[in-house]
Amino acid sequence: MISFGGLASGLDTTAIINALVDVERIPIKILEAKQSTENAKLDLVANFKDLVLGLQTAAEGLRTNDKFFDFLVSPSQEGIASFTATSSAEAGSHTLEVLSLAQADRWAFDGVLDPATNLATADGQQVDFTVNGTNYSIALTQAASSLNDVAGEINSLAGADVTASVVNVGTSTAPSYQLVIASDGTGEDKRITSISSSIAGLTIDGTAPDGAGVAQSTNNITVGSNASAIIDGLTVVRETNDFNDVIAGVEITAQSASVGNEISFTVTADKEAVKEKIQGFVDAYNEVINFTNTQNTYSEEGGAGGELFGDSILRTVRSEINAALFNVDTATVMADTEGYSTLSLIGIKTGNDGTLSIDSTIFDEKFGANISAVADLFVDLDGFDNGGASEGTAEFYIDTTADTGLADKLYRSLDLLFGSIPNGSGGSSDALFDARSESLQAIIDQLQDTIDTKERYLATYEQQLIMRFSALEQLMGGLNAQGEALTNGLAQLNPNK
Repeated sequence: MISFGGLASGLDTTAIINALVDVERIPIKILEAKQSTENAKLDLVANFKDLVLGLQTAAEGLRTNDKFFDFLVSPSQEGIASFTATSSAEAGSHTLEVLSLAQADRWAFDGVLDPATNLATADGQQVDFTVNGTNYSIALTQAASSLNDVAGEINSLAGADVTASVVNVGTSTAPSYQLVIASDGTGEDKRITSISSSIAGLTIDGTAPDGAGVAQSTNNITVGSNASAIIDGLTVVRETNDFNDVIAGVEITAQSASVGNEISFTVTADKEAVKEKIQGFVDAYNEVINFTNTQNTYSEEGGAGGELFGDSILRTVRSEINAALFNVDTATVMADTEGYSTLSLIGIKTGNDGTLSIDSTIFDEKFGANISAVADLFVDLDGFDNGGASEGTAEFYIDTTADTGLADKLYRSLDLLFGSIPNGSGGSSDALFDARSESLQAIIDQLQDTIDTKERYLATYEQQLIMRFSALEQLMGGLNAQGEALTNGLAQLNPNK
């Protein structure tokens, strides 16, 4: 770059060039301001999308019975069994009597004094047993046949079905180490059978228990047995202590046998958990409405409340929400004699700004009187059926059944605002949020292209100004030199002056 400072002309040429370039930069600054505005809109659309997705998630938690309800189990006596209710449970009362607990089969070989002493008298002596349908033969060498070696080999070869350990059942001065093999599963089917030893120094009586499950060998320290319980009058046998498939949605784990001691337990809806879900739904709804209110606010002093003021995306989302939650069929409301057909009737009121609030007095009264009716307001009990409408048509997304459920209807309505929507001809089009984001991004990209073009022009323009003012300085320098030479020549011709 040529650098000069107006030495010949006396002008501040650098300042002049900068001023001229700044004038030409004004359109770029205007474009950059527009681009900043569009970027702000793009960010706001993304924030708005997150809020609407949050509302959809809250609606999803209320749209079906198994999502809407949480349940509590209250037993009449603790310590007999533990209870867990899933969302698919149903309210009701039940009885339980635990007859026996499930046990794992365990065998202990006769004791030895030293667990590190080799017990085999020849290579190939072995321990044999069957468990879980698999026959195991644990062969040892004479040089590696200590109790510890045997336990290690069993765990290595049969570790999927049993666990072997070495236990000192005596004292430190009078030790007696026993090899214990325990089945990894409980119940009769997981018993260890046909157990024997051909290792000379390791003995066991492998006599199986009798038909009643009574041990016939002192080495059979625990006989594998099933759990048994009487649940609602029905005797149920399981390999483990879990009775999870007897009462729908209720998981029961037996903790102690108590023959003749029948306890009761009740399954009830967890009203506090349901209320928290509904409050979460109201909060998510209000976040969406507050966003639209803020963006659409206008005052003479402050102007538009947000960059999305008047944007159609705000109107569309709000319209979809209102249609799902508040356009309740008049006939349904007229037929409602108990007051559960609209949000306002159960105490969820709409304020002047469109937000929702819960009137605790009304809501608690309705909730306590008939929680099922509250659920019916939100839940789609009879499922979704569009009547066979073609994909890509508006009717394809409309539930034609008698019961819709506000939360389910809202969930489906909001789902149409995201991703892409089939157009009925094998293709698809962007839904509301993607379409709006892509539109804004296209404007931003177009503005950037225009800015880049003008920046390239401005760089060329600045170089042209520099060259022109440089030529001016050179010309002025030449003229100044000629003037000085002429002055000196005249002085020599007339030295007296």
